[in-house]
Amino acid sequence: MSGGYEILALKEEDVSKMLSASVHLGSQNINFQNKTYVYKRREDGVHIINLRRTWEKLLLAARVITAIEHPSEVFVISGRPHGQRAVLKFAAHTGATAIAGRFTPGTFTNQIQSAFREPRLLIVTDPAADHQAIIESSYVNIPVIALCDTDTPLRYIDIAIPCNTKGKFSIGLMWWFLTREVLRMRGSIPREAKWDVVVDLYFYREPEESEKEEQADTKAAMPTLKDIGGYAPVLMDSAANDNWDVNDIPLSAPVENWGNDDVIPTAAPVENWGNDIPVPTTESWADDIPPPINPVNTAGTDNPFAARATDWAAEHEDWSSSPAPDLNSSSWGGGNQQNWG
Repeated sequence: MSGGYEILALKEEDVSKMLSASVHLGSQNINFQNKTYVYKRREDGVHIINLRRTWEKLLLAARVITAIEHPSEVFVISGRPHGQRAVLKFAAHTGATAIAGRFTPGTFTNQIQSAFREPRLLIVTDPAADHQAIIESSYVNIPVIALCDTDTPLRYIDIAIPCNTKGKFSIGLMWWFLTREVLRMRGSIPREAKWDVVVDLYFYREPEESEKEEQADTKAAMPTLKDIGGYAPVLMDSAANDNWDVNDIPLSAPVENWGNDDVIPTAAPVENWGNDIPVPTTESWADDIPPPINPVNTAGTDNPFAARATDWAAEHEDWSSSPAPDLNSSSWGGGNQQNWG
């Protein structure tokens, strides 16, 4: 889509970057719709992508993105980790909306959920990983721009940018090219000048590498003893030229051997503490127990606590000798009452 304009033509510097990032290397398989983007096939079966076709498709995609009135209605998606940093950088520089990570199903079709969106344009990193977003965009007629490899099916894809989608450097470089062309067409940056944003910011970084760099930066930022006014070794006059030498180091004081003057103390005599412990005398608790109480008080016993024997049989009253009650009596056991009989 350069239209024969020299200013839009592919530069040698850009071609060198593409070759360094292996943008031209496709896969060993090929889809029948991608044959027009393939230059030839190597002996090992890898298809070589025509970089001129890649550049023309890149300019076409940039023109479509620039035509969107509100940049926030352009959605960029990357489900793979190798493209998540690139889409975040693209969204930060162009004002688009980035979805880095898992795409929630129903984002473009389900109006009930809170994450429902209606984009004007969709850009995906890998159609194989972002197939859910492409399918939903086909339901609501959203145009799709995608980075496609030689084996990528082009169903529901409106603009395919042929490139290597397997390598992290290729993905980052293509997003960097697309961001630069969009900003140039908008007039944000001049086309003749060099863009001050380096392409390394769009490359995927391993978490281990990021941790190592952070640790190195933290260690380099730590102040030394000389910076904080601490102890600094005093050097000779010859050290004024920052030339460290063995002869310039001041001699230290002679080391005395304190081991010869040490007196090894003799062990103190061991005392037996068991001999000083008083041995308690054994007391008989049986002497303090009072004698048991005898329930029967025998004759001649002066024990006041002895129980008195009671003959209950002698004190028993014979109820059979008492007269029988008179049934005809008018007395009911109470006071003066009338006889109702």
